[in-house]
Amino acid sequence: MHETATIATVGEILVEFVSHRKNCGLREISDYSGPYPSGAPAIFLDQAARMGARTEMIGGVGDDGFGRAVLDRLTADGVGTSGVTVSPDHSTGVAFVSYYDTGHRDFIFHLTNTAADSFLLPEGLLDPARSCLHVSAASLGNPAMRDMIMTTLRNVDEAGGKISCDPNARPELMRDDAVREALTEAIERSTFLMPSTSDLDFLFPDLSEDAAIDRLLAAKAEVIVIKRGAQGATVVGNGARFDFAGHPVDEIDPTGAGDCFGGTFVSLMAQGASLEEAGRMANAAGALAVTRRGPMEGNSGPAEIAAFLEQNAAGDIA
Repeated sequence: MHETATIATVGEILVEFVSHRKNCGLREISDYSGPYPSGAPAIFLDQAARMGARTEMIGGVGDDGFGRAVLDRLTADGVGTSGVTVSPDHSTGVAFVSYYDTGHRDFIFHLTNTAADSFLLPEGLLDPARSCLHVSAASLGNPAMRDMIMTTLRNVDEAGGKISCDPNARPELMRDDAVREALTEAIERSTFLMPSTSDLDFLFPDLSEDAAIDRLLAAKAEVIVIKRGAQGATVVGNGARFDFAGHPVDEIDPTGAGDCFGGTFVSLMAQGASLEEAGRMANAAGALAVTRRGPMEGNSGPAEIAAFLEQNAAGDIA
């Protein structure tokens, strides 16, 4: 995949405001920081570009300050933005998030009928045979985005390109039959699957982790990455398995860490890295991501990750 691959995403671009006060449930007055560039596909692709991959973002922002804030960040980090629609008629999508001491989060999203889901698929932007499309399953909950994601996914897969997928199987999404069917198709067409442990529990409640991995590898998937949060990660593929311990860090904001992990891993695979190296760097990138407030603020480049690994050898192979 690494010769001329372009990594692409289709989905929401938004800005996020983060409460400084925990346990407020977004219902009490609090100080907030923002607007932080956000959106799971955008976080993923920003990190992929920082790691040196060729990228193309397909989505939409409003012709407003929030939209310019996100576009400026993506452009500065090397993300291809030719596929981003700038809408004069819709505002940029917005999210608000607050945290609890337990680690749980409350979100309020304003995405439907904003620029986040009011964009067009550009013709001729991608060579599907030389593309890797990343699907963030959280984006499948929006019908307009789901249709565009699945159209692009089928074009890339049927042309011989690659698909990567973060299943992100949230129960509230999986109650929607259309979302479940789309996710099932995305998983079946994926070369790279990056579920969390909770995703596996939800998708395969009757199987052990090893049995679930075997089930996924028996289909099209070549590489399975299990994200374990603070406990690290596991990479399985090509007859090998690598377990990476977690890095002890001071967590400030975990939002986007999984997208940062995935962007690092897929970017390095697209550039010819080994499974072990891609997993080791992605595991460190995910740890770095939680140390800064804002979902994209903890994204990093190769030099920063290498310096972190020199100081934190505990997250090497377990």
